[in-house]
Amino acid sequence: MKIKHLFLITSIVLFFTSCFNEESYENTNRGNFEALWKIMDEHYCFFEYKDIDWNEVHDRYSVRISDKMSRYTLFDVLNEMLQEVKDGHVNLIAPHDVGRYTKWYDDYPENFDEKVQKDQKYLGTDYKQASGIKYKKLDDNIGYIYYESFMSGIGSGNLDEALLSLSICDGIILDIRNNGGGYLTNSEKLAERFFTQKTLVANMLHKTGKGHNDFSTPYKIYVDPPKNRIPYLKKVVVLTNRKCFSAANDFVNAMSYAPNVTLMGDRTGGGSGLPFSSEIPNGWSVRFSASPMLNASLEQIEFGIEPDIKVRTMTDNDILNRYDPFIEAARDFIKGKPIRDLK
Repeated sequence: MKIKHLFLITSIVLFFTSCFNEESYENTNRGNFEALWKIMDEHYCFFEYKDIDWNEVHDRYSVRISDKMSRYTLFDVLNEMLQEVKDGHVNLIAPHDVGRYTKWYDDYPENFDEKVQKDQKYLGTDYKQASGIKYKKLDDNIGYIYYESFMSGIGSGNLDEALLSLSICDGIILDIRNNGGGYLTNSEKLAERFFTQKTLVANMLHKTGKGHNDFSTPYKIYVDPPKNRIPYLKKVVVLTNRKCFSAANDFVNAMSYAPNVTLMGDRTGGGSGLPFSSEIPNGWSVRFSASPMLNASLEQIEFGIEPDIKVRTMTDNDILNRYDPFIEAARDFIKGKPIRDLK
């Protein structure tokens, strides 16, 4: 992430720090409920976009709060309330459990299988690894890169080596299926290697008040390719599925503006809100989306990004036969052949 982005995020953190804890709540079941509801009410960023009546949610859950309920039951009720926003970035964190919302991928086909990927005709076991990425040249002279998590760091030197090794290939399959996100610095570092010029790819907003729609003017975010590195300009296919979330979702959005890049697979899982955390009186933490990231056209990407080319669902028979329709469709596209396995 560029220094200017870090400065912006630091400013947002200072803003949120100044906003929290303005009201005092008792460390009771009722007090913890009201504190959690208020934090979300004033700082969560997608109420308007998701058309959520948060006051109605308050009234519906308020009647379930009792001073006689155990802390475990309280946790369950509070977590259930948070799931009303349908956001994988929203968590209630207590010593005994972490509340989470997973229907953004649970209700959809996974479209990825590690055993299939480990077949020798795909990633196999003879791949090379440069920090966070695994890569190899497939037998049809197509490069294959797998980046499992943007939590895993990668340096410019690592990318130089991987891209140089695959430079003789006809194109690259860049597979980020099941990448649940991580650090934006890593996703930006990878994305910038596929651009030839500074390009607007996104806009960030941050809350400026307690109203659900109180946001700053958009802050433009660019991909700016490093001047001392050679960009990769052959065909690139980015493979996606529903488990591409958060920083992986932002990466897919950025790559949609890169020349010679085609998105293929299934819709991403979304997660475009920059998460922040606060605390309720009993010490439990709540994490929530606070600053929405929009695409270059100021469109929401919170619920995911559609691929340019949609691939059919991976079946049990595919897994049994060690066949990956996503990788095969990408190979066809790079080779200029009729694409198999389209949805």
